[in-house]
Amino acid sequence: METARALAAPATSRPRTVEAIFRDFSARRAGLVRALTSDVDDFFDSCDPDKENLCLYGHPDGTWEVSLPAEEVPPELPEPALGINFARNGMNRRDWLSLVAVHSDSWLLSVAFFFGAPLSANERKRLFSMINDLPNVYESMVDRKQRDRSGVDSSGKSRHSSKPKQRTDDVRPKNSRAVAREEDDDDDEEEHSETFCGSCSGIYNASEFWIGCDICERWFHGKCVRITPAKADHIKHYKCPECSSSKKIRQ
Repeated sequence: METARALAAPATSRPRTVEAIFRDFSARRAGLVRALTSDVDDFFDSCDPDKENLCLYGHPDGTWEVSLPAEEVPPELPEPALGINFARNGMNRRDWLSLVAVHSDSWLLSVAFFFGAPLSANERKRLFSMINDLPNVYESMVDRKQRDRSGVDSSGKSRHSSKPKQRTDDVRPKNSRAVAREEDDDDDEEEHSETFCGSCSGIYNASEFWIGCDICERWFHGKCVRITPAKADHIKHYKCPECSSSKKIRQ
């Protein structure tokens, strides 16, 4: 993790459409959220203050990395905040992580705008509307910390993309695969303990409302995709924002 790593893909493979840029943004964001939540101890240990200037990167494959900044001048992509490791031991841990999260959000937006600069004004408006529908890194980290303090098990470190097992007493309505809050919380928590939100990467919690996409079969917090239990009652087949966007571009 001490060597600089080029983050920009070859020009021919760079995302050029709204949907492609949004997928790139979502994947990088997922990696950063994971670094600051489920992988936070590994991230903390990677930011040794005795090392040189280090940066936190989110990669297009959904992974994260603490590394030296790119050596190219100017770099092929906007660079994240430099030297995040120097303040690690000089600040309260939570405050330091919050600062890294805010800088990570700024970096994600700068990368998205870098890729989106050639788009038309309407396309950029649509892109950033899609981005704004997602909780940012800071919000995802704070939400995870609050749930940790409330006693929710957050030990899972791997993202599980398959849908949770369905039972007649924890699904509402059946076709939209929405998980209700009030049903058998203890059994539900154990059954879905390895399920992560496809938006914020938060681990499953039976006290919260969740809904599953019938296309990609990922699960989401209702609040992350702006679906309420009442709204879910009227959805026969739910499609997450990414699958809905992919369908539109094919049409």
